[in-house]
Amino acid sequence: MPARTAPKTVARSAASQSPKKASVSKKGGKPSKLAKAAKKVAQVAKKAGKAGKALVKKAAPKKKAAALKHYDAASVKAAAKQAEKWAKDELAQVTAKMPLRRKQFTTDSGIPIPDVLTLADRKDEQADRIGLPGQFPFTRGPQPTMYRGRLWTMRQFAGFGTPADTNKRFKYLISHGMTGLSTAFDMPALMGYDADHSMSRGEVGKEGVAISSLRDFEILFDGIQLDKVTTSMTINASAVVALCMYIAVGEKQGVPMAKLAGTIQNDMLKEYIAQKEWIVAPRPAVRIVTDMIEFCTKHMPKWYPVSISGYHIREAGATAVQELAFTLADGIGYVEECVKRGMDVDSFAPQLSFFWDVHNDFFEEIAKFRAARRIWANVMRYRFGAKNPRSWQLKTHAQTAGVSLTAQQPYNNVVRTALQAMAAVLGGTQSLHTNSLDETYALPTEESVTIALRTQQLIAHESGVDRVVDPLAGSYYVEYLTDETEKRAMEYIRRIDEMGGIIRAVEEQYPQKEIGESAYRFQREVEQGDRLIVGLNAFKADKDAPIELLHIDDKVAEEQKARLAQVKAERNNEAVQAALAKVEAAARGTDNMVPPVLEAVKAYATLGEICDVFRKVWGAYREGGAF
Repeated sequence: MPARTAPKTVARSAASQSPKKASVSKKGGKPSKLAKAAKKVAQVAKKAGKAGKALVKKAAPKKKAAALKHYDAASVKAAAKQAEKWAKDELAQVTAKMPLRRKQFTTDSGIPIPDVLTLADRKDEQADRIGLPGQFPFTRGPQPTMYRGRLWTMRQFAGFGTPADTNKRFKYLISHGMTGLSTAFDMPALMGYDADHSMSRGEVGKEGVAISSLRDFEILFDGIQLDKVTTSMTINASAVVALCMYIAVGEKQGVPMAKLAGTIQNDMLKEYIAQKEWIVAPRPAVRIVTDMIEFCTKHMPKWYPVSISGYHIREAGATAVQELAFTLADGIGYVEECVKRGMDVDSFAPQLSFFWDVHNDFFEEIAKFRAARRIWANVMRYRFGAKNPRSWQLKTHAQTAGVSLTAQQPYNNVVRTALQAMAAVLGGTQSLHTNSLDETYALPTEESVTIALRTQQLIAHESGVDRVVDPLAGSYYVEYLTDETEKRAMEYIRRIDEMGGIIRAVEEQYPQKEIGESAYRFQREVEQGDRLIVGLNAFKADKDAPIELLHIDDKVAEEQKARLAQVKAERNNEAVQAALAKVEAAARGTDNMVPPVLEAVKAYATLGEICDVFRKVWGAYREGGAF
């Protein structure tokens, strides 16, 4: 493994990003204005904090304030007077007769919403913080053309029953216009167990596709040419095994790993924060994630080895601000681990991707996407010293909020999903999954998943939002929310930095406690009637219309166990044991874990056998309570 080196300091990385090298004036040897500016940048960055822990925007090169402001002083003053007069006259008269429905309006994250916003509220707005599409800091989107050039990738989650069942669903969705595969795995696979393990009883194929060996992957992607599709795989603790199985299937099809395109979730930090599906403790788990980033950087240029996922953080009860903060903190943690290993930040950063939840607060969700891109761009450029603009770009997948769906009046979920999908598109996502109306009951039926896909297609081809880039830019309200969301997220990130980084914060269960408190507040508001959920605690129906549900037969488990037994009987068990020994040696040492796991997978070692090696070396992880 390469020698480990410390990350660059903020001061060093900020100074290296000056538009031109500092120079000395030819007249009298005096420093030029540019040299003075560069020196000032370094001084500000150094003062802002030590070893990359400073507020990133203070390390940015400074320009003349007058050139940055959007609004002139006279216009701001006039607008402020006009708003003040409006509040005293029109607003006061109306509210005296009919009081507002609430004393204070806020977003779902608690950001205050003023009575009115005018350009006076944007007096400090800086043009270069909003910028243009495809330009730093990418507030308006990572690409200059956005959907005018290429629509977002439309994905629908597919994974249930046997590999043959899911293969059939893949082909059905492709025939109906889906442009990317998205694979869900069952709980045994996610937790590192085979179908025949006692821990798998009653769960095989229920929440996703059942996978135990390379034979299952071969069936799963039968008839689907892997160099013609992009594939997303939602798996974390055992992600290294799934990635190696996908590589092996590609090789059997004649597709080298360098041509495979897609994403594997592989975000272990958010597992400890939110989803709670793990095998080993945080530090060895992050070590495997780092190994996968390093391997993919060298051998799989079209593959995203980690999808840094706010989705599950939000589903656990976080606010939009918390989702943004903890997700970006996770991303910072992975970058720090790679840099410590000696990797050049520009070698791997372009292959990092993100995954956001899209909830019901329409404008706050749009602002979250815009703030996320701006924060990440500044972090990568000034905190880590990335020089490649692709390293500054936050590329993202999004999924509508499963936690927002209700079992009551399930057809309301179609409307919720449509609004959330529109927010994701207006926020500038690169890929989108829309939930199906029946997912509170079971995995979706073909009919419901088709409606969910049609929702995306209607937005793409009939709404007109594909024709303009970032149409809400310049909105007083959206820009206000973008700034406020960024500010509050940065406060969380500062706190995590002070604790020693996200891994330490996770070990101390800081994000977990914050999310738990937010989830409690939300539920209390629902139960007290302060927050209305249509069909749940408001506008109830006496009887809900019955809907068709997808049923997973218990015979799936028997079929999977039979196939697994056949694989074990036909394989070369000596080769399997030799390969597993190499996996163990790598785990105990410092070699990259991917090559030995790939060798084991090709020998038809099972997912459970490989994960048992992890448990043997590092021990099974148990989390203590957090209150």
